[in-house]
Amino acid sequence: MNAPTTLERPESIDSPALTAADRCDYCGARAWVRVTLASGQLLFCAHHARENMDALRAVAVSIQDDTHLLVADEAGTAR
Repeated sequence: MNAPTTLERPESIDSPALTAADRCDYCGARAWVRVTLASGQLLFCAHHARENMDALRAVAVSIQDDTHLLVADEAGTAR
């Protein structure tokens, strides 16, 4: 079994990195997406961000999507 590769965020991103302490506002899972609205911020897990992305893009001031940092194991399951 190959060890997962550690990926890092580009230095050019101004918003703070999402950490394991950041939780999805919908279900409480780890947040991978931060959506900034005119009224504040929402955090989403990868599943709920994917499910709602079209609607979020229509109203978001900015979207920080760190789902590219999810690493798939050999079975193809993201972890």
